[in-house]
Amino acid sequence: MCLGIPGQIVAITDASRQMAMAEISGVRREVSVVPVAGADLNALIGAWVLIHVGFAMAVIDEAEAAETLEALRGLGEAQETLEAMAEGAKALEDAQ
Repeated sequence: MCLGIPGQIVAITDASRQMAMAEISGVRREVSVVPVAGADLNALIGAWVLIHVGFAMAVIDEAEAAETLEALRGLGEAQETLEAMAEGAKALEDAQ
């Protein structure tokens, strides 16, 4: 299973290599836009894309990006809860 994280393309950093700067939840990272590049790379500026292992894999709309980011936040909170429960269970086990 692959996980694509929504990010917004904010700049083209190297047109010859089809590289762009994407902002993902406030963090900027250079990504390859080869899979989604058209004739005009500048048309991607402002676009939302799904990013996986440094590649913009698909262009998505802003609503889909927001929904996906919210779901990922929910998964993170669920993971934190599960880890806290596991730590609590281990602490009880160690105390016995």
